[in-house]
Amino acid sequence: MLRASIAATVFFSLLGICFGIISGSFSIVFDGVYSLVDACMSLLSLVVARLIAAAAAIKPVSKKLQERFSMGLWHLEPMVLCLNGTLLVSVATYALFNAVGSILDGGRELEFGWAILYTLVTLIACVVMASVEKNANEKINSDFVALDIKGWIMAGAITAALLIAFIFGYLVQGTRLEWVSPYIDPVILAAVCVIIIPLPISTIRQALADIFLVTPADLKEHVEEVAKAFKEKHGLVSYRAYVARMGRCREIEIYFIVPPDAPSRTIQEWDALREEVGEMIGDKGPDRWLTVVFTGDPEWAE
Repeated sequence: MLRASIAATVFFSLLGICFGIISGSFSIVFDGVYSLVDACMSLLSLVVARLIAAAAAIKPVSKKLQERFSMGLWHLEPMVLCLNGTLLVSVATYALFNAVGSILDGGRELEFGWAILYTLVTLIACVVMASVEKNANEKINSDFVALDIKGWIMAGAITAALLIAFIFGYLVQGTRLEWVSPYIDPVILAAVCVIIIPLPISTIRQALADIFLVTPADLKEHVEEVAKAFKEKHGLVSYRAYVARMGRCREIEIYFIVPPDAPSRTIQEWDALREEVGEMIGDKGPDRWLTVVFTGDPEWAE
């Protein structure tokens, strides 16, 4: 999905830059630059996704990769998502300032015919790509693909707004409203930027929460319920639970305090108890990092 998205995005970004120069539309040039930035970030996302899959595999592809990143590479995912969202916001903010400056300077003239042709073709492509990726991500369930879908939706929204504005500009040529045509390009660009700038904010906020290991409330509540039920079932003294999220990875550490007079158990019995905890938590897979410790000394759990 990401490879197909990258190829399509690069093609339409270069097409947009060329058509923007030909038509004299800064909004189309912005559309091309925005798409090019998105393509670069999608390429980086693809590399990171492959690295995460390779590091989390039961038999890692690269032994050196496993040795250098023994705790996995899940932490790269929120870092890339944060960088991606920040770049998209930055590009849109820069375009907004340019649009405002152009409005104050009296707008700009452009060739509406070329502009309409480009936006029509690009809008169709955005709708097709977003639909295909959305259907595929129902099975993949990837944050990277989800963000890429948002990118196509945002690009489609930009293009649709441009198309409407350019058609209006074309229709007012030779009428008493022709004086507004130089302002159409910068005004619609400014409006689009104001709309799309807040869209990646939620992604940036979640990525920062993952980077700083902010405890996810829902996962913490679930693990606490499991640990409490397990403690009461097996007559343990207490427990300590620690959880964090890094991208798609869920890190869970649970320390159970065993009574001093507890009967001795074999390694197989302790492992069976750990397996029971794992089954109660659920969501078993390569993206769950679970550590279950039994100790008689509370200091080991702090």
